[in-house]
Amino acid sequence: MTIGVVGPHDLVERVMLMGHGPTPVPSRLVAAAYRDEQEAADKVVRLGSGVDVCLFASPVPYDFARKAGVLTMPATYVPLNGAALQGALLRASLDDRFDPARVSIDVLGRAEVEEAYAEINLATDQVHLREEAAGPGTLAAFHERLWRRGATTVAMTCVHATAERMEMAGVPTIRVRPTGAAIRSSLQTAALLGAHHRLEESQLVTVLVDVPTLRETPRRVTPRYWRDELKLALHRVLLQEAHRMNASVWPLDDHSYLVIATRGSVTASTEGFRTPPFVERVREELGLAIEVGIGMGRTAHEAETHARAALARSQSSQRAQGFALDRDGRALVPAPRTPPRAQPQAKPKGLEILARLADKLGDQDQPLIVDAENAGKMLGVTPRTARRLLRTLVEEGLAWPLPPNRTPQPGRPRQLYRLIVEKLGPKAST
Repeated sequence: MTIGVVGPHDLVERVMLMGHGPTPVPSRLVAAAYRDEQEAADKVVRLGSGVDVCLFASPVPYDFARKAGVLTMPATYVPLNGAALQGALLRASLDDRFDPARVSIDVLGRAEVEEAYAEINLATDQVHLREEAAGPGTLAAFHERLWRRGATTVAMTCVHATAERMEMAGVPTIRVRPTGAAIRSSLQTAALLGAHHRLEESQLVTVLVDVPTLRETPRRVTPRYWRDELKLALHRVLLQEAHRMNASVWPLDDHSYLVIATRGSVTASTEGFRTPPFVERVREELGLAIEVGIGMGRTAHEAETHARAALARSQSSQRAQGFALDRDGRALVPAPRTPPRAQPQAKPKGLEILARLADKLGDQDQPLIVDAENAGKMLGVTPRTARRLLRTLVEEGLAWPLPPNRTPQPGRPRQLYRLIVEKLGPKAST
């Protein structure tokens, strides 16, 4: 069991020491320390598949990583409410300069703060909160503004980088640090999450692959040798794909196959059950359409029963989301993806490019001739892109490359192209 510990250097060191203390957690700890909380997402990405679970030193880096969409493994964090906040209030009360009832607190929720204050009989009327996590600079500005106005006597922050900024600015600061008990409890929670994840990943999965083309019907009888060749080719492709998944393949009958794998391997090959396995590869290699059903269960028989039900559902609905059922027989609905990046706009087709160039050049008696530089200006692209688009027109028979225009000036001669506007139709060529 491997736990990745993400947080500022001092807290990561503290968690690592407690993880190997007198009552060590039965797992290996991997440190991923940062200087700024906004680096948390990058640290998680670097840990990658090398850890079974992530433990964040506070809710702040956990929130940054969650919003960045990089948490592909179980994750938890060390809480800073309750005893952690009360410890900070105790440190404030021991300093004559500070009034625990007149403070500013970041990240923690109002309910958590009010509960902690109620337990020590303190009012929260003059306690200023910023519950939303933000960058260190934003949080530091929140605290400093209140302190300079005299509204607070001390700032209490959950963010390491914010504390450093305020100390440099001369603002009295107390960090809300996790207690030892909270760290030990969080380490145990992380270990349990990782163990559960491992058990779930190793869960038995049955995949049924059905090939409609190989089904015999009274009206369609295919030659035996053709069927045998196709089955051999299909079996070879399925074996290759199954090898990548650490799975096994067996033919069930003349038109279907049984694949035994684990949930972890199938999850990886289907993008989290978003796309059915084998389908694209078989289509590309053999030009065949296949149907797939995935089932999980507490026994091999139960998993196969769910796989058959998933296959029937997929065949009837023709929807990719119905191809997998969990061990309770419920459809696995894929988790929503992170917003996709904006895709580059598709290149204009040849006729569209030709029409735009012809429109820019206007009506002329002589043939329409352009080079890459002029075409780029008319299309609003670089000469390099225009040169590629003009080559596309040549390939589609919409332009002719003319002999290079030789000039006494040094450099590459201009390549001219004659636009065949006749391909646009009678209206465009008149």
